[in-house]
This record gives sequence, structure tokens and C-alpha cells, in this order.
Amino acid sequence: MTMTVFGLCGAALVGIGLYGLIVQAQPLRRILAFNLLGGGVFLLFGVIARRGAVEGLGSDPVPQAMVITGIVVAFSATALAISLVVRLKETGRGDDEGSA
Repeated sequence: MTMTVFGLCGAALVGIGLYGLIVQAQPLRRILAFNLLGGGVFLLFGVIARRGAVEGLGSDPVPQAMVITGIVVAFSATALAISLVVRLKETGRGDDEGSA
């Protein structure tokens, strides 16, 4: 039951992230939507790894290590993206409306 709830929450996060990534034009909102998408993928990956361990396939630490590594990489990529957006705003070349 708990794994199903986590799986549905992960799918909802992926859906909301995709929607925000497609619809939003502002760079910071797109970065936030991309983070939601990534969080949903990490949650789904964790649920899939846990469900395999519950069904008797054995516990594998590799999916957990990949999720933790992915979270760290996502955090650093987010920090880089936000710093680039702030730098573009300071130079006056970044626009809030987007070009699409």
C-alpha cells in the first residue's frame, strides 16, 4: 500500500514537472519544474528498487546509491542554472518572457 502511494506521488511529480516545463516561460520557474520532474523520477526509481526487494529479489544497494548521486548532481546543476540566470539578469540579456 505504501509503495503504491509513493509511486503515485512520484508519477504526479513527474506530471507536474513536465507540465511546468512545457507551459512556463520564465527561466526560474522552468528550473523549478525541472527539479520537480527530477524529484519524481528519483522517487519512482526508489519505489521500483524497493518493490523488487520486497518481492524477494534481494536488496540491491546500487539503486539507492544512484538516487543519492542523482540528488547531489541535480542540486549542483540547479545551483549552476540559477547562478547563470542571475548573471544573465545582471547583464541585462535575460528576459522574463522567454523567446518561445
